[in-house]
Amino acid sequence: MLRIPPAARRRLVALPKPAAARSLHVSRPSPLPRPSAAAHAVAAPAVGSYHPSPDEHVLNSPSEVARRISAKVLPKIARPDVRKVVVVGSGGLSIGQAGEFDYSGSQALKALREEGVEAVLINPNIATWQTSHQLAAEVYFLPITPDYVAYVLEKERPDGILLTFGGQSALNVGIALDRMGVLERLGVQVLGTPIRTLEVSEDRDLFVQALKEIDIPVAQSTAVSSVNDALKAAEKIGYPVILRAAYTLGGLGSGFANDPDELRDLSAKGLSLSPQLLIERSMKGWKELEYEVVRDAADNTIICCNMENFDPLGTHTGDSIVVAPSQTLPDDEYHMLRTAAIKVIRHLGVVGECNIQYALNPWSKEYCVIEVNA
Repeated sequence: MLRIPPAARRRLVALPKPAAARSLHVSRPSPLPRPSAAAHAVAAPAVGSYHPSPDEHVLNSPSEVARRISAKVLPKIARPDVRKVVVVGSGGLSIGQAGEFDYSGSQALKALREEGVEAVLINPNIATWQTSHQLAAEVYFLPITPDYVAYVLEKERPDGILLTFGGQSALNVGIALDRMGVLERLGVQVLGTPIRTLEVSEDRDLFVQALKEIDIPVAQSTAVSSVNDALKAAEKIGYPVILRAAYTLGGLGSGFANDPDELRDLSAKGLSLSPQLLIERSMKGWKELEYEVVRDAADNTIICCNMENFDPLGTHTGDSIVVAPSQTLPDDEYHMLRTAAIKVIRHLGVVGECNIQYALNPWSKEYCVIEVNA
């Protein structure tokens, strides 16, 4: 056995104890993410001293005048009993359903939340404000088609549906769902502009008939559903003619024809996109003007603004420049078209915002209504 002398023992240096194995780095567990609190846009009664009683339904406005008027008007309107509403969203951005529908749809979702109504959104476009998680209770990133919207209605069983915040696609889907009987079977109310008004504004033949009932001028036109009928209608009206396709986005399938050959090609293209065409008298070169109109359920109607196309009729609005307000209208022509706009919107029964487009002869006061986008 090896013996170490005591002197040598004292000279030995004590070795350090082996360090414990270093534990791997582990991140601190983070708490579950919490949704950010929604900021409700509630207007403070900053003007005037009028404060409504708890049982009064008053407009959310800082103006005392607006609160007093709404306290008298709103109780006369039957409020729909809705707790859950499906909002058909803006979808892909294109001519006919552009960014303004994302903005207006976002405001609609905020208003529904302020009223305590659960909002369910259908919108396949993730690059929109309205698909933000704090605006809607549920968001479905699904195409705006009758089948997918019907699926969401079956699953969510809402009390109402809003169609006027999704552009042309949403309007077409709403009309299709009504014809399929889906809305009636599920007991879903159409809030805002009714389906019948949407049908009249989109069906060119019904639209012309409705405006003739109130003596509002429209272009001489004939609704057709075949190439041969289009050629016969053009012979009666006289060339050149303009062809308009119903139920399409941003004038898709529409155009001018100067002779039968051009009309034959144009109508064949239009019928591939829409079941109905409207052959109209050409007003190429006339001024093109628009009025933005808002009407509520109590028949209060206002003109938000009017606009004038930089280019004359013949260049699509999406390819032109629009100036607001109009720059070349004298006062009498402005009020002539303003009065006609209010008359048309009230007759059609629009509830909400809409757009009415005119063609105005620059050498006279002759005008025609082109279309109404409800």
